[in-house]
Amino acid sequence: MNAEIVNLRQARKRKAREDREARAEDNRLKFGRTKAEKQASKHERAVLEKAVDGHRLSASGDETPDGDPSPSAD
Repeated sequence: MNAEIVNLRQARKRKAREDREARAEDNRLKFGRTKAEKQASKHERAVLEKAVDGHRLSASGDETPDGDPSPSAD
């Protein structure tokens, strides 16, 4: 009768490692986006922001294009 000797500390660590890997895989499937998807999204957002900024009207006529109010002549 030969039984395999198991180090319980190593077995616990191995199980914990496998559990973390399984959780990480699930999270990658749920939340992960590829680098190309992230770049495409960033590019699309930049294009839309540029279009919006180009069509923006100032709230009042006394602002300069950079958004600072013009200096008052006090």
